[in-house]
Amino acid sequence: MMKKINSIFAMIMLFAATGCAEFLDEDNKSNVIAEEFYLTAEGYEALINANYSALRNIYGDDPWMFVCGTDLYQEGRDRPPQGLSKYFELNSASSGVDFLYVNCYKAIQLANSAIHYADITEQTGVTTQYLGEARFLRANAYFLLVQSYGGVGMITEYVEEPILEFDRSSAQEVYAFIISELEGAMGQVSSGAYDGHVNQRAVENLLAKVHLTRGYEEFGTADDFSKAAAYADNVINGQALNLTSEELWTPGNDMNEEVIFSVQWSAGSISADPTGIGNEQQSYFGPYMGGSEVSGDAPYKTYTTLPNRFALNLFEEGDERWYSTFMTEVFTRYYAYYDEDDHSSLMVADFYEPRWFTAQDSIDYVSAHPNVEYHSYGTTDPNGGAISLDRATMIVKKFDDPTSLFGGSTSTRDFIVSRLGETYLVAAEAYLQAGDPSTGLDRLNVVRERAGVADATLAEFDIDYVLDERARELLGEYHRWFDLKRTGKLVERASAHNSWITESNFEGANGNLKILRPIPQNAIDLNQNKDFPQNPAYD
Repeated sequence: MMKKINSIFAMIMLFAATGCAEFLDEDNKSNVIAEEFYLTAEGYEALINANYSALRNIYGDDPWMFVCGTDLYQEGRDRPPQGLSKYFELNSASSGVDFLYVNCYKAIQLANSAIHYADITEQTGVTTQYLGEARFLRANAYFLLVQSYGGVGMITEYVEEPILEFDRSSAQEVYAFIISELEGAMGQVSSGAYDGHVNQRAVENLLAKVHLTRGYEEFGTADDFSKAAAYADNVINGQALNLTSEELWTPGNDMNEEVIFSVQWSAGSISADPTGIGNEQQSYFGPYMGGSEVSGDAPYKTYTTLPNRFALNLFEEGDERWYSTFMTEVFTRYYAYYDEDDHSSLMVADFYEPRWFTAQDSIDYVSAHPNVEYHSYGTTDPNGGAISLDRATMIVKKFDDPTSLFGGSTSTRDFIVSRLGETYLVAAEAYLQAGDPSTGLDRLNVVRERAGVADATLAEFDIDYVLDERARELLGEYHRWFDLKRTGKLVERASAHNSWITESNFEGANGNLKILRPIPQNAIDLNQNKDFPQNPAYD
Protein backbone atom coordinates (compact mmCIF):
# COMPACT_ATOMS: atom_id res chain seq x y z
CA MET A 1 0.00 0.00 0.00
CA MET A 2 1.23 3.48 -0.80
CA LYS A 3 2.34 5.61 2.15
CA LYS A 4 3.50 8.73 0.32
CA ILE A 5 1.75 12.02 -0.38
CA ASN A 6 2.99 15.32 -1.72
CA SER A 7 4.31 17.98 0.61
CA ILE A 8 1.40 20.38 0.56
CA PHE A 9 -1.16 17.79 1.46
CA ALA A 10 1.10 16.16 4.02
CA MET A 11 1.42 19.58 5.61
CA ILE A 12 -2.31 20.11 5.40
CA MET A 13 -2.84 16.83 7.20
CA LEU A 14 -0.24 17.66 9.79
CA PHE A 15 -1.93 21.02 10.26
CA ALA A 16 -5.22 19.22 10.83
CA ALA A 17 -3.64 17.02 13.47
CA THR A 18 -1.73 19.94 15.01
CA GLY A 19 -4.83 22.13 15.00
CA CYS A 20 -6.61 19.41 16.92
CA ALA A 21 -3.68 19.20 19.33
CA GLU A 22 -3.74 22.97 19.89
CA PHE A 23 -7.43 22.81 20.70
CA LEU A 24 -6.88 19.95 23.10
CA ASP A 25 -3.95 21.68 24.76
CA GLU A 26 -6.20 24.56 25.78
CA ASP A 27 -7.82 22.28 28.34
CA ASN A 28 -4.69 20.34 29.15
CA LYS A 29 -3.98 21.62 32.65
CA SER A 30 -0.74 19.69 33.05
CA ASN A 31 0.66 21.17 29.81
CA VAL A 32 1.70 17.78 28.50
CA ILE A 33 2.43 17.60 24.80
CA ALA A 34 -0.23 16.38 22.38
CA GLU A 35 1.31 12.93 21.95
CA GLU A 36 1.18 12.32 25.69
CA PHE A 37 -2.38 13.61 25.82
CA TYR A 38 -3.48 11.17 23.10
CA LEU A 39 -2.18 8.35 25.24
CA THR A 40 -4.73 9.16 27.92
CA ALA A 41 -8.34 8.03 27.84
CA GLU A 42 -9.50 11.65 27.70
CA GLY A 43 -7.09 12.56 24.93
CA TYR A 44 -7.86 9.55 22.79
CA GLU A 45 -11.58 10.17 23.05
CA ALA A 46 -10.95 13.77 21.98
CA LEU A 47 -9.00 12.48 18.98
CA ILE A 48 -11.95 10.30 17.97
CA ASN A 49 -14.24 13.32 18.33
CA ALA A 50 -11.91 15.25 16.03
CA ASN A 51 -12.37 12.50 13.44
CA TYR A 52 -16.12 13.03 13.53
CA SER A 53 -15.69 16.80 13.40
CA ALA A 54 -13.72 16.44 10.15
CA LEU A 55 -16.92 15.24 8.49
CA ARG A 56 -18.34 18.74 8.89
CA ASN A 57 -15.75 20.09 6.45
CA ILE A 58 -16.71 17.45 3.89
CA TYR A 59 -20.50 17.55 4.10
CA GLY A 60 -21.46 20.83 5.75
CA ASP A 61 -19.69 23.23 3.43
CA ASP A 62 -19.68 23.65 -0.36
CA PRO A 63 -21.97 21.22 -2.26
CA TRP A 64 -20.45 21.74 -5.70
CA MET A 65 -18.65 18.41 -6.12
CA PHE A 66 -21.77 16.56 -4.99
CA VAL A 67 -24.49 18.20 -7.08
CA CYS A 68 -23.13 20.55 -9.75
CA GLY A 69 -23.05 19.58 -13.41
CA THR A 70 -25.87 17.06 -13.14
CA ASP A 71 -29.34 16.65 -14.60
CA LEU A 72 -31.18 18.11 -11.59
CA TYR A 73 -29.59 21.39 -10.53
CA GLN A 74 -28.57 24.57 -12.29
CA GLU A 75 -27.06 27.78 -11.13
CA GLY A 76 -29.11 30.66 -9.85
CA ARG A 77 -28.23 34.29 -9.25
CA ASP A 78 -25.00 33.43 -7.45
CA ARG A 79 -22.77 31.29 -9.64
CA PRO A 80 -21.14 28.07 -8.46
CA PRO A 81 -17.68 27.16 -9.82
CA GLN A 82 -18.13 27.13 -13.58
CA GLY A 83 -15.87 24.18 -14.31
CA LEU A 84 -17.80 21.91 -11.97
CA SER A 85 -21.11 23.37 -13.13
CA LYS A 86 -20.59 23.33 -16.91
CA TYR A 87 -17.49 21.17 -17.59
CA PHE A 88 -16.14 23.07 -20.58
CA GLU A 89 -14.03 25.23 -18.26
CA LEU A 90 -13.06 22.30 -16.06
CA ASN A 91 -9.32 21.85 -15.54
CA SER A 92 -6.85 21.00 -12.79
CA ALA A 93 -6.71 24.61 -11.57
CA SER A 94 -10.48 25.19 -11.61
CA SER A 95 -12.17 26.54 -8.54
CA GLY A 96 -13.51 23.86 -6.23
CA VAL A 97 -11.89 20.79 -7.80
CA ASP A 98 -9.61 20.35 -4.79
CA PHE A 99 -12.43 20.46 -2.22
CA LEU A 100 -12.73 16.72 -1.62
CA TYR A 101 -9.04 16.14 -2.26
CA VAL A 102 -8.04 18.44 0.59
CA ASN A 103 -10.82 17.66 3.06
CA CYS A 104 -10.78 13.91 2.57
CA TYR A 105 -7.03 13.72 3.07
CA LYS A 106 -7.40 15.77 6.25
CA ALA A 107 -9.95 13.21 7.44
CA ILE A 108 -7.63 10.37 6.44
CA GLN A 109 -4.75 11.82 8.45
CA LEU A 110 -6.96 12.14 11.53
CA ALA A 111 -8.13 8.55 11.07
CA ASN A 112 -4.54 7.38 10.65
CA SER A 113 -3.70 9.19 13.89
CA ALA A 114 -6.53 7.47 15.74
CA ILE A 115 -5.48 4.08 14.39
CA HIS A 116 -1.85 4.78 15.33
CA TYR A 117 -2.64 5.77 18.92
CA ALA A 118 -5.16 2.96 19.39
CA ASP A 119 -2.28 0.54 19.91
CA ILE A 120 -0.57 2.60 22.59
CA THR A 121 -3.27 4.53 24.42
CA GLU A 122 -4.21 3.60 27.97
CA GLN A 123 -7.87 3.81 26.97
CA THR A 124 -9.20 0.32 27.57
CA GLY A 125 -12.51 -1.38 26.97
CA VAL A 126 -13.72 0.73 24.07
CA THR A 127 -10.52 1.17 22.09
CA THR A 128 -11.47 -1.58 19.64
CA GLN A 129 -14.79 0.11 18.95
CA TYR A 130 -13.09 3.45 18.35
CA LEU A 131 -10.59 1.76 16.08
CA GLY A 132 -13.42 0.39 13.95
CA GLU A 133 -15.04 3.82 13.78
CA ALA A 134 -11.79 5.38 12.56
CA ARG A 135 -11.40 2.68 9.91
CA PHE A 136 -14.93 3.39 8.67
CA LEU A 137 -14.27 7.14 8.47
CA ARG A 138 -11.03 6.54 6.57
CA ALA A 139 -12.78 4.18 4.16
CA ASN A 140 -15.55 6.71 3.61
CA ALA A 141 -13.00 9.40 2.74
CA TYR A 142 -11.24 7.10 0.27
CA PHE A 143 -14.59 6.20 -1.28
CA LEU A 144 -15.30 9.87 -1.99
CA LEU A 145 -11.79 10.26 -3.42
CA VAL A 146 -11.81 7.24 -5.71
CA GLN A 147 -15.23 8.09 -7.13
CA SER A 148 -14.17 11.68 -7.78
CA TYR A 149 -10.57 11.33 -8.97
CA GLY A 150 -10.04 7.64 -9.72
CA GLY A 151 -6.90 6.07 -8.30
CA VAL A 152 -5.20 8.23 -5.67
CA GLY A 153 -2.20 7.99 -3.39
CA MET A 154 -3.02 5.76 -0.44
CA ILE A 155 -1.78 6.73 2.99
CA THR A 156 -2.36 4.00 5.53
CA GLU A 157 -0.01 5.07 8.31
CA TYR A 158 0.32 8.13 10.50
CA VAL A 159 2.33 10.85 8.71
CA GLU A 160 4.69 12.77 11.00
CA GLU A 161 6.57 14.82 8.44
CA PRO A 162 6.08 15.95 4.84
CA ILE A 163 6.93 13.42 2.13
CA LEU A 164 8.03 15.08 -1.06
CA GLU A 165 6.88 12.54 -3.61
CA PHE A 166 4.14 10.00 -3.93
CA ASP A 167 2.79 7.43 -6.33
CA ARG A 168 -0.71 6.81 -7.49
CA SER A 169 -2.52 3.59 -6.65
CA SER A 170 -5.00 2.23 -9.15
CA ALA A 171 -8.73 2.64 -8.56
CA GLN A 172 -8.93 -1.14 -8.26
CA GLU A 173 -6.41 -1.09 -5.39
CA VAL A 174 -8.27 1.72 -3.64
CA TYR A 175 -11.59 -0.12 -3.84
CA ALA A 176 -9.99 -3.29 -2.51
CA PHE A 177 -8.57 -1.34 0.43
CA ILE A 178 -11.93 0.31 1.18
CA ILE A 179 -13.75 -3.02 1.24
CA SER A 180 -11.04 -4.65 3.37
CA GLU A 181 -11.20 -1.80 5.87
CA LEU A 182 -14.97 -1.93 6.13
CA GLU A 183 -14.99 -5.68 6.54
CA GLY A 184 -12.44 -5.29 9.33
CA ALA A 185 -14.42 -2.50 10.97
CA MET A 186 -17.58 -4.62 10.97
CA GLY A 187 -16.48 -6.72 13.91
CA GLN A 188 -15.10 -3.75 15.85
CA VAL A 189 -17.87 -1.16 15.90
CA SER A 190 -20.98 -1.28 18.05
CA SER A 191 -23.83 -3.57 17.08
CA GLY A 192 -26.28 -1.32 18.93
CA ALA A 193 -28.66 1.34 17.71
CA TYR A 194 -27.32 4.44 16.00
CA ASP A 195 -26.36 7.15 18.49
CA GLY A 196 -24.13 9.34 16.34
CA HIS A 197 -21.22 6.89 16.32
CA VAL A 198 -20.56 4.47 13.49
CA ASN A 199 -22.26 1.13 14.12
CA GLN A 200 -22.45 -2.15 12.21
CA ARG A 201 -25.49 -1.01 10.29
CA ALA A 202 -23.63 2.04 8.98
CA VAL A 203 -20.72 -0.17 7.94
CA GLU A 204 -22.97 -2.58 6.05
CA ASN A 205 -24.74 0.32 4.41
CA LEU A 206 -21.47 1.75 3.11
CA LEU A 207 -20.35 -1.72 1.99
CA ALA A 208 -23.56 -1.96 -0.04
CA LYS A 209 -22.82 1.36 -1.73
CA VAL A 210 -19.15 0.50 -2.38
CA HIS A 211 -19.95 -2.89 -3.93
CA LEU A 212 -22.73 -1.32 -5.99
CA THR A 213 -20.35 1.32 -7.31
CA ARG A 214 -17.47 -1.07 -7.99
CA GLY A 215 -19.85 -3.37 -9.84
CA TYR A 216 -20.02 -0.88 -12.72
CA GLU A 217 -16.23 -0.65 -13.04
CA GLU A 218 -14.36 -2.79 -15.56
CA PHE A 219 -12.49 -4.36 -12.65
CA GLY A 220 -15.68 -5.02 -10.70
CA THR A 221 -16.19 -8.59 -9.55
CA ALA A 222 -18.95 -10.91 -10.69
CA ASP A 223 -20.63 -10.81 -7.30
CA ASP A 224 -20.41 -7.08 -6.52
CA PHE A 225 -24.07 -6.42 -7.31
CA SER A 226 -25.31 -9.45 -5.41
CA LYS A 227 -23.15 -8.48 -2.41
CA ALA A 228 -24.52 -4.94 -2.58
CA ALA A 229 -28.06 -6.29 -2.54
CA ALA A 230 -27.31 -8.60 0.39
CA TYR A 231 -25.68 -5.87 2.46
CA ALA A 232 -28.55 -3.49 1.72
CA ASP A 233 -31.09 -6.10 2.76
CA ASN A 234 -29.13 -6.69 5.98
CA VAL A 235 -29.45 -2.99 6.73
CA ILE A 236 -33.16 -2.98 5.91
CA ASN A 237 -33.70 -6.14 8.00
CA GLY A 238 -37.44 -5.99 7.52
CA GLN A 239 -37.76 -2.37 8.69
CA ALA A 240 -40.53 -0.53 6.90
CA LEU A 241 -40.50 3.15 6.02
CA ASN A 242 -42.76 4.06 8.92
CA LEU A 243 -42.32 7.83 8.87
CA THR A 244 -44.14 10.08 6.47
CA SER A 245 -41.98 12.11 4.11
CA GLU A 246 -42.89 15.20 6.12
CA GLU A 247 -41.90 13.61 9.44
CA LEU A 248 -38.60 12.52 7.95
CA TRP A 249 -37.55 16.14 7.41
CA THR A 250 -39.26 17.86 10.33
CA PRO A 251 -36.73 20.09 12.12
CA GLY A 252 -35.82 18.57 15.47
CA ASN A 253 -36.35 15.02 14.20
CA ASP A 254 -32.88 14.53 12.74
CA MET A 255 -32.14 11.43 14.84
CA ASN A 256 -35.20 9.57 13.61
CA GLU A 257 -35.52 5.82 13.16
CA GLU A 258 -34.60 5.90 9.45
CA VAL A 259 -31.23 7.64 9.87
CA ILE A 260 -28.28 5.30 9.38
CA PHE A 261 -25.40 7.77 9.56
CA SER A 262 -25.24 11.53 9.90
CA VAL A 263 -22.91 14.42 10.59
CA GLN A 264 -23.90 16.30 13.72
CA TRP A 265 -23.64 19.86 14.96
CA SER A 266 -24.60 21.57 18.17
CA ALA A 267 -24.88 25.17 19.30
CA GLY A 268 -21.56 24.73 21.07
CA SER A 269 -19.87 23.44 17.95
CA ILE A 270 -20.49 26.69 16.05
CA SER A 271 -20.20 29.14 18.94
CA ALA A 272 -16.65 30.11 18.04
CA ASP A 273 -17.73 31.35 14.60
CA PRO A 274 -21.52 31.40 14.28
CA THR A 275 -21.40 32.69 10.71
CA GLY A 276 -19.01 30.20 9.20
CA ILE A 277 -18.95 26.69 10.59
CA GLY A 278 -22.52 25.49 10.86
CA ASN A 279 -24.30 23.23 8.40
CA GLU A 280 -24.75 25.32 5.25
CA GLN A 281 -26.99 22.88 3.41
CA GLN A 282 -30.14 24.95 3.87
CA SER A 283 -28.64 27.97 2.13
CA TYR A 284 -27.87 26.39 -1.23
CA PHE A 285 -31.16 24.96 -2.49
CA GLY A 286 -33.64 27.78 -2.68
CA PRO A 287 -34.07 31.44 -3.67
CA TYR A 288 -33.02 34.47 -1.72
CA MET A 289 -35.71 35.10 0.89
CA GLY A 290 -35.03 38.67 1.93
CA GLY A 291 -32.39 40.76 3.59
CA SER A 292 -31.95 42.31 7.02
CA GLU A 293 -35.46 43.73 6.90
CA VAL A 294 -36.85 40.22 7.41
CA SER A 295 -34.10 38.96 9.68
CA GLY A 296 -35.55 36.30 11.93
CA ASP A 297 -38.56 35.68 9.72
CA ALA A 298 -36.88 34.23 6.66
CA PRO A 299 -33.84 32.01 6.16
CA TYR A 300 -30.91 33.10 4.07
CA LYS A 301 -30.97 31.30 0.72
CA THR A 302 -28.07 31.87 -1.63
CA TYR A 303 -29.91 31.40 -4.90
CA THR A 304 -26.95 29.30 -6.02
CA THR A 305 -28.13 25.76 -6.73
CA LEU A 306 -31.69 25.49 -8.00
CA PRO A 307 -33.76 22.45 -9.01
CA ASN A 308 -34.31 22.74 -12.76
CA ARG A 309 -37.41 22.04 -14.82
CA PHE A 310 -36.50 18.40 -15.33
CA ALA A 311 -36.23 17.91 -11.57
CA LEU A 312 -39.63 19.50 -10.95
CA ASN A 313 -41.24 17.55 -13.79
CA LEU A 314 -40.30 14.25 -12.15
CA PHE A 315 -42.94 14.71 -9.46
CA GLU A 316 -46.52 13.60 -10.11
CA GLU A 317 -49.80 14.53 -8.51
CA GLY A 318 -50.21 12.82 -5.16
CA ASP A 319 -46.48 12.43 -4.48
CA GLU A 320 -46.08 13.48 -0.87
CA ARG A 321 -42.42 14.23 -1.52
CA TRP A 322 -43.46 17.30 -3.53
CA TYR A 323 -44.75 18.89 -0.33
CA SER A 324 -42.05 17.57 1.99
CA THR A 325 -39.29 18.73 -0.38
CA PHE A 326 -40.62 22.12 -1.49
CA MET A 327 -42.18 25.02 0.38
CA THR A 328 -45.16 25.42 -1.96
CA GLU A 329 -46.85 27.99 0.28
CA VAL A 330 -44.72 30.72 1.83
CA PHE A 331 -46.43 32.56 4.64
CA THR A 332 -45.82 36.18 5.51
CA ARG A 333 -43.79 34.74 8.36
CA TYR A 334 -41.78 32.02 6.66
CA TYR A 335 -41.15 29.88 9.71
CA ALA A 336 -44.78 29.97 10.78
CA TYR A 337 -44.93 26.79 8.74
CA TYR A 338 -42.95 25.11 11.50
CA ASP A 339 -44.23 27.15 14.42
CA GLU A 340 -47.93 26.52 13.96
CA ASP A 341 -49.66 23.27 13.04
CA ASP A 342 -52.85 25.01 11.90
CA HIS A 343 -52.01 27.16 8.90
CA SER A 344 -55.57 28.21 8.13
CA SER A 345 -55.23 31.52 9.97
CA LEU A 346 -51.94 32.44 8.33
CA MET A 347 -51.62 34.63 5.26
CA VAL A 348 -49.95 33.06 2.25
CA ALA A 349 -47.48 35.48 0.66
CA ASP A 350 -46.30 33.25 -2.21
CA PHE A 351 -47.69 30.14 -3.85
CA TYR A 352 -45.73 27.91 -6.22
CA GLU A 353 -48.00 26.07 -8.61
CA PRO A 354 -47.43 22.36 -9.28
CA ARG A 355 -47.48 21.20 -12.88
CA TRP A 356 -50.73 19.26 -12.46
CA PHE A 357 -52.81 22.33 -11.58
CA THR A 358 -55.60 23.03 -14.04
CA ALA A 359 -56.76 26.52 -15.02
CA GLN A 360 -59.70 26.11 -12.65
CA ASP A 361 -57.39 25.03 -9.84
CA SER A 362 -55.48 28.28 -10.30
CA ILE A 363 -58.63 30.41 -10.30
CA ASP A 364 -59.88 28.70 -7.17
CA TYR A 365 -56.60 29.14 -5.32
CA VAL A 366 -56.30 32.85 -6.09
CA SER A 367 -59.93 33.33 -5.12
CA ALA A 368 -59.23 31.78 -1.73
CA HIS A 369 -55.99 33.77 -1.30
CA PRO A 370 -56.62 37.15 -2.96
CA ASN A 371 -53.36 38.76 -1.82
CA VAL A 372 -51.06 35.93 -2.84
CA GLU A 373 -48.10 36.27 -5.18
CA TYR A 374 -48.97 33.43 -7.55
CA HIS A 375 -46.04 31.73 -9.30
CA SER A 376 -47.24 29.74 -12.31
CA TYR A 377 -45.57 26.46 -13.13
CA GLY A 378 -42.77 26.96 -15.61
CA THR A 379 -41.75 30.27 -14.06
CA THR A 380 -40.30 28.88 -10.84
CA ASP A 381 -37.11 27.24 -12.10
CA PRO A 382 -33.88 28.44 -13.74
CA ASN A 383 -35.17 27.33 -17.15
CA GLY A 384 -38.16 29.65 -17.12
CA GLY A 385 -38.01 31.78 -14.01
CA ALA A 386 -36.77 35.29 -13.31
CA ILE A 387 -34.08 33.94 -11.02
CA SER A 388 -32.70 37.37 -10.13
CA LEU A 389 -35.88 38.26 -8.24
CA ASP A 390 -36.44 37.46 -4.57
CA ARG A 391 -38.76 34.49 -3.95
CA ALA A 392 -39.08 33.89 -7.68
CA THR A 393 -37.94 30.27 -7.83
CA MET A 394 -39.06 27.09 -6.12
CA ILE A 395 -37.93 26.86 -2.50
CA VAL A 396 -36.40 23.63 -1.17
CA LYS A 397 -37.45 23.40 2.46
CA LYS A 398 -36.29 19.95 3.59
CA PHE A 399 -33.08 21.31 5.13
CA ASP A 400 -34.62 24.36 6.81
CA ASP A 401 -33.57 25.14 10.35
CA PRO A 402 -35.96 27.53 12.12
CA THR A 403 -33.44 27.98 14.93
CA SER A 404 -30.78 29.38 12.61
CA LEU A 405 -32.78 32.53 11.85
CA PHE A 406 -31.01 34.84 9.41
CA GLY A 407 -27.65 33.61 8.19
CA GLY A 408 -26.76 30.74 5.90
CA SER A 409 -24.08 29.06 8.01
CA THR A 410 -25.67 28.93 11.43
CA SER A 411 -27.73 25.75 11.16
CA THR A 412 -27.15 23.05 13.75
CA ARG A 413 -29.29 20.48 11.94
CA ASP A 414 -27.66 17.13 11.23
CA PHE A 415 -26.48 16.35 7.73
CA ILE A 416 -28.02 13.00 6.79
CA VAL A 417 -25.31 11.02 5.00
CA SER A 418 -27.32 7.80 4.71
CA ARG A 419 -30.90 6.85 5.50
CA LEU A 420 -33.19 3.89 5.03
CA GLY A 421 -35.13 5.25 2.05
CA GLU A 422 -31.92 5.41 0.03
CA THR A 423 -30.92 1.93 1.19
CA TYR A 424 -34.11 0.55 -0.35
CA LEU A 425 -33.12 2.24 -3.62
CA VAL A 426 -29.56 0.87 -3.39
CA ALA A 427 -31.09 -2.60 -3.00
CA ALA A 428 -33.40 -1.94 -5.95
CA GLU A 429 -30.51 -0.95 -8.20
CA ALA A 430 -28.30 -3.79 -7.01
CA TYR A 431 -30.95 -6.45 -7.64
CA LEU A 432 -31.67 -4.97 -11.06
CA GLN A 433 -28.00 -5.15 -12.05
CA ALA A 434 -27.60 -8.60 -10.49
CA GLY A 435 -30.29 -9.95 -12.82
CA ASP A 436 -33.19 -10.06 -10.36
CA PRO A 437 -35.38 -7.11 -11.41
CA SER A 438 -38.49 -8.50 -9.72
CA THR A 439 -36.92 -8.29 -6.26
CA GLY A 440 -35.40 -4.93 -7.13
CA LEU A 441 -38.81 -3.61 -8.13
CA ASP A 442 -40.23 -4.73 -4.79
CA ARG A 443 -37.60 -2.68 -2.96
CA LEU A 444 -38.20 0.40 -5.10
CA ASN A 445 -41.97 0.22 -4.67
CA VAL A 446 -41.62 0.38 -0.89
CA VAL A 447 -40.26 3.89 -1.42
CA ARG A 448 -43.04 4.81 -3.83
CA GLU A 449 -45.73 3.45 -1.53
CA ARG A 450 -44.49 5.67 1.31
CA ALA A 451 -44.68 8.62 -1.10
CA GLY A 452 -48.32 7.81 -1.89
CA VAL A 453 -47.87 7.09 -5.60
CA ALA A 454 -48.66 4.03 -7.68
CA ASP A 455 -46.24 1.14 -7.86
CA ALA A 456 -43.84 1.05 -10.76
CA THR A 457 -44.21 -1.86 -13.17
CA LEU A 458 -41.62 -4.37 -14.28
CA ALA A 459 -41.93 -3.08 -17.85
CA GLU A 460 -40.72 0.41 -16.89
CA PHE A 461 -38.16 -0.66 -14.28
CA ASP A 462 -34.69 0.07 -15.64
CA ILE A 463 -31.67 2.09 -14.55
CA ASP A 464 -33.18 5.36 -15.75
CA TYR A 465 -36.27 4.71 -13.66
CA VAL A 466 -34.06 4.04 -10.64
CA LEU A 467 -32.28 7.34 -11.23
CA ASP A 468 -35.59 9.18 -11.57
CA GLU A 469 -36.80 7.65 -8.31
CA ARG A 470 -33.54 8.58 -6.58
CA ALA A 471 -34.08 12.15 -7.82
CA ARG A 472 -37.54 12.32 -6.28
CA GLU A 473 -36.52 10.73 -3.01
CA LEU A 474 -33.09 12.31 -2.51
CA LEU A 475 -33.27 15.76 -4.08
CA GLY A 476 -30.58 17.98 -2.58
CA GLU A 477 -28.97 15.22 -0.51
CA TYR A 478 -25.49 15.29 -2.09
CA HIS A 479 -25.75 12.04 -4.04
CA ARG A 480 -26.52 13.09 -7.59
CA TRP A 481 -23.12 13.50 -9.26
CA PHE A 482 -22.01 10.18 -7.81
CA ASP A 483 -25.24 8.51 -8.97
CA LEU A 484 -24.73 9.61 -12.58
CA LYS A 485 -21.02 8.86 -12.57
CA ARG A 486 -21.55 5.41 -11.04
CA THR A 487 -24.17 4.34 -13.57
CA GLY A 488 -22.38 5.74 -16.62
CA LYS A 489 -25.20 8.22 -17.19
CA LEU A 490 -23.40 11.48 -16.44
CA VAL A 491 -22.86 12.69 -20.01
CA GLU A 492 -26.20 11.45 -21.33
CA ARG A 493 -28.44 12.83 -18.61
CA ALA A 494 -26.60 16.05 -17.79
CA SER A 495 -26.50 17.08 -21.45
CA ALA A 496 -30.14 16.06 -21.99
CA HIS A 497 -31.64 17.84 -18.97
CA ASN A 498 -29.27 20.64 -17.95
CA SER A 499 -29.64 23.57 -20.33
CA TRP A 500 -26.14 24.82 -19.50
CA ILE A 501 -24.52 21.60 -20.69
CA THR A 502 -24.07 19.87 -24.06
CA GLU A 503 -22.18 16.66 -24.78
CA SER A 504 -19.33 18.69 -26.21
CA ASN A 505 -18.75 20.26 -22.79
CA PHE A 506 -17.41 16.89 -21.64
CA GLU A 507 -14.80 16.63 -24.40
CA GLY A 508 -11.32 16.63 -22.94
CA ALA A 509 -7.77 16.00 -24.10
CA ASN A 510 -7.15 13.34 -26.74
CA GLY A 511 -10.80 12.44 -27.07
CA ASN A 512 -11.20 11.56 -23.38
CA LEU A 513 -14.34 12.59 -21.52
CA LYS A 514 -14.36 14.66 -18.33
CA ILE A 515 -15.96 12.03 -16.15
CA LEU A 516 -13.42 11.95 -13.34
CA ARG A 517 -12.46 15.26 -11.75
CA PRO A 518 -8.88 16.43 -12.38
CA ILE A 519 -6.17 15.86 -9.81
CA PRO A 520 -5.64 19.38 -8.36
CA GLN A 521 -2.76 21.22 -9.99
CA ASN A 522 -1.07 21.97 -6.66
CA ALA A 523 -0.77 18.26 -6.02
CA ILE A 524 0.84 17.76 -9.41
CA ASP A 525 3.21 20.72 -9.15
CA LEU A 526 4.52 19.95 -5.67
CA ASN A 527 4.99 16.25 -6.23
CA GLN A 528 8.64 15.48 -6.92
CA ASN A 529 7.56 12.29 -8.67
CA LYS A 530 7.22 13.82 -12.12
CA ASP A 531 5.84 10.58 -13.54
CA PHE A 532 2.64 10.97 -11.54
CA PRO A 533 -0.18 10.92 -14.11
CA GLN A 534 -3.01 13.41 -14.41
CA ASN A 535 -6.41 12.01 -15.35
CA PRO A 536 -6.50 11.51 -19.14
CA ALA A 537 -9.08 14.18 -20.04
CA TYR A 538 -6.89 16.90 -18.51
CA ASP A 539 -3.43 16.05 -19.91
